[in-house]
Amino acid sequence: MSREREGKAMAGIDALRIRIEKTDDLLLALLQRRMRLARIIGKAKESSGLPVLDPAREARVVRRVAARARELGMPAEEVRSLFWNIIALCRSEQINARSGVARRVPR
Repeated sequence: MSREREGKAMAGIDALRIRIEKTDDLLLALLQRRMRLARIIGKAKESSGLPVLDPAREARVVRRVAARARELGMPAEEVRSLFWNIIALCRSEQINARSGVARRVPR
């Protein structure tokens, strides 16, 4: 590959990497929003005397996103694994909300 062609290829890759970084920022913003909502739900559960852990609900969420991933042509098992981690993170937000731990999740 010539230097000129290699330079053009790298410029294209760099531009795509910038787009990936912007997409990562969008994903983080959505995750932040989900965590904030989880904290609110945690407070509502506490007020209602409900436990933080709701295995049936968590399983429904994971089944739904896995099915949606399949519809979108995405690898359902990897998405399922990702969402179990997201749910665990949000569950910790609910626990923190109950214990009064002030983890700052900005708006």
